[in-house]
Order: sequence, then structure tokens, then C-alpha cells
Amino acid sequence: MNEENQISYYSVIPATVRYDEQLKPAEKLIYSEITSLTNKFGYSFATNKYFAKLYNVTTHTVSQWISHLDKLGYIHIELIKNENGAIDERRIYIRDTPYVQKNTYPCGFKSTYPMYKKVQYNNIKYNIDDVFNLIMKNSTEIQKDFYSILDHLEFLYTQNILNMMKPDKIQMLKEIIYVLYELFNSNFDSVLSKVSRESLLSLYTLAQENGTENKLGYFKKSIINKYGS
Repeated sequence: MNEENQISYYSVIPATVRYDEQLKPAEKLIYSEITSLTNKFGYSFATNKYFAKLYNVTTHTVSQWISHLDKLGYIHIELIKNENGAIDERRIYIRDTPYVQKNTYPCGFKSTYPMYKKVQYNNIKYNIDDVFNLIMKNSTEIQKDFYSILDHLEFLYTQNILNMMKPDKIQMLKEIIYVLYELFNSNFDSVLSKVSRESLLSLYTLAQENGTENKLGYFKKSIINKYGS
């Protein structure tokens, strides 16, 4: 497929990206380019070579820009392998932004390679209630390693205890677990190995008070910024 076939006229740079001092101007620009490319399929399959040619830079430079956007949680990179284990395609999804795509990451899609059995690195993205309900049921759809993380952070509760909790506290628990689950599925192992229960609760409270519309996105980036170094 030709990357140019999925470019829309408009691109989007939300305030969270525009005013992030950690991002270089070029990284903000390539972010906006990715939002334009995701319009048709809900993700961009453009290669580093494509971006390099577009902005007259090296593929190594593009790789650094995209990796930084991924590290800060603005995009999600998914690698698709074929049955032989070779990388067949890279998909870039926009994350943590009010920008609305036609397809939401990473919902089902029509495979463009019906001859191959696709191997996706990341789990289906559940919504907040889905993740919480699966955990309450001790579902095998949630990996054992993630249960271990929740147990270590003391975020696993019995139904009896939940029945005694106020609705706002349960909602807080759901949202914290959901953000941890997103980090877990985005391979932020080093981050999750450093976080503490007290720090998570503190960062969550700050995210609720900062006035940002996308509070969960702010919460997640706060965790990455604090523990990602």
C-alpha cells in the first residue's frame, strides 16, 4: 500500500503535545503527520524511510523521534509478524489525545495479508470496566504477571471489601488499574517495577486536580515521567 493514499488534508496537534517541553518541534510535527495518516485505517503503517524522505532527514533521526513519542505515551507502536516470525508491518496508533480516529486502537481490522497468521504483540484494548471485571473474575484473559503487579501494589480486593467502598473510591481503583494495564501492555516493565502504591495515589490525585480534560492520559504520563528515567 502507498502511505500517501491514507493522508487526509488535516492533521492534529493537541495542547498536550504542543506545550510538552520534552518534545522537539520536529517531534511535534511528525506527531501531527501521524494523526493525518491514521485517518483512514485508525493507524499509520508509514515507514521511517517514508518520513525521512518527507522531511529530508535520515531514517535514524526519524526512529529517534518516533521512539521518543512512544516513550512519552503519545503513540503506540504495534509490530505485526507473519507465521515465519518476520516483521510484516509496523502500525502506529495515536494515544492520549482527544483526537478521534475512525477506528479506535486496537480494534479489529480486516487483514490485508490473508495468507499469513498475524501475531500481535499486545492484547486487545479493553475499556476501564472490562479490565476491572476481568480481574474481579480472576480471568485468564489477564496475564498472571499483571496480577502479580496488582498484588504487590495491594490493588487486589475481595468483593466483600469492594461492597463496603464508596463509588468514587471504586472508580479511582478502576482507573488506576486501567492505566497500569496500559503501561503493562506497552512494555513499561522498568516503570512498573519502580512504582509504589503511595506514589500512584498521589499522582492520581494531582491528575484529578490539574484541570486537564484527559486526566488519565496526564496520570499515565506523570508515572512515565517520574519513573521512566
